[in-house]
Amino acid sequence: MADPFIHEKAICETDQIGDGTRIWAFAHVLPGAKVGADCNVCDGVFIEGGAIVGDRVTVKCGVQLWDGVTIEDDVFLGPNATFTNDPLPRSGQQPEEYAQTVVRRGASIGANATILPGLEIGPGAVVGAGAVVTRPVPANAIVIGNPAQIRGYAGSNGAAGTLTAPPPPEAGTTQLGVGEAHLRRISAFSDLRGSLAVGEMPGEDIPFTPRRWFVVHDVPGREVRGEHAHRSCHQFLVCVHGGVRVAVDDGTNRAEVDLDDPTLGVYVPPRVWASQFRYESDAVLLVFASDPYDPGDYIRDYGEFLAEVGAS
Repeated sequence: MADPFIHEKAICETDQIGDGTRIWAFAHVLPGAKVGADCNVCDGVFIEGGAIVGDRVTVKCGVQLWDGVTIEDDVFLGPNATFTNDPLPRSGQQPEEYAQTVVRRGASIGANATILPGLEIGPGAVVGAGAVVTRPVPANAIVIGNPAQIRGYAGSNGAAGTLTAPPPPEAGTTQLGVGEAHLRRISAFSDLRGSLAVGEMPGEDIPFTPRRWFVVHDVPGREVRGEHAHRSCHQFLVCVHGGVRVAVDDGTNRAEVDLDDPTLGVYVPPRVWASQFRYESDAVLLVFASDPYDPGDYIRDYGEFLAEVGAS
C-alpha cells in the first residue's frame, strides 16, 4: 500500500497516519490523533488529538472529530456530520474526562447529522441526513428525524431491509430467508358473535410446546424491544392488538415484517437476532417461549452474536 498523501495546504501534526490515507486541503489533524490506513479525509476536516479513526474511513468535508470520539473501520461520515463530547459545555471549562462516543464498524452517518456525546452507533447502522441522535443506535438500525427514531434495518447489502412477501391468506407459512424464521397464519374463525384465533401447541400453528409466555404493552413509540438472540430458546410472537414491526437477522440476511393482525405470528428460532420497534400506542405483543427464563441463554451483544453464528 502507498505511503500517506498529505496535501500541501493541509496541516497534519501527527505521525500516526496509516498507509494509503489521503488528507486533503485545509484539513487539520492535531498531535496525538490516530488515523488508520486507506482513509479519505476531505477538505476542511478537523481531527482533535484524542480522536481515533480506523481503516478505510471516509470523512467528508466539514466534519470535526473531537477528543473522545472513536470511528471504527469502514465507516462513512457525511458532509458536516457533527460530533459532541461534552453534555454540558461551558466556555473556558473542560471536564475531567470527555464523554466517549463510538461509531462501530461499517456504520454510515448522513450529512448534517448531530451525534450527542457518550453514545454508541452500532455496526452497520445508518443515521439519516439531518438526524439528531440522542440515544444509542442498535446494530444495522436506520434512524431518521429529531430526535432520531428507528424506521427500519439495513439489509445484508446495506440497503433498507425489504418487507417480506404478503402473509399467507390461509393457514400456512411464508419463509423470511433468515434461518428458519417464518411468518405464519394462525387458524381463525369468524361469525356473528365475533372472531377467534387459535393455535395448537405443538402443531401446525406453533412449532414447539411453550413453557413460558409474556406480554409486552404500553411501549413508547420510539422504544426498541428485543435486540437479542437466544442460544436454545424458541419464540413465537403474536401482536394481539395494534401493530408492531419485527426485524430478524441470522448474521447474514435480515428481514422485517409487520405484525398488525392477531392471526399472524412470527417464529423466531434460536441463534436468530430479533428486534421489535415502531410500536403503535395500543400495541399488545404476546410472546410464547419454549423454555423458562434463563439469563445465560441470551446473547445481548451483536458482535458476540456474529461470533457465535460464525458470520463475518
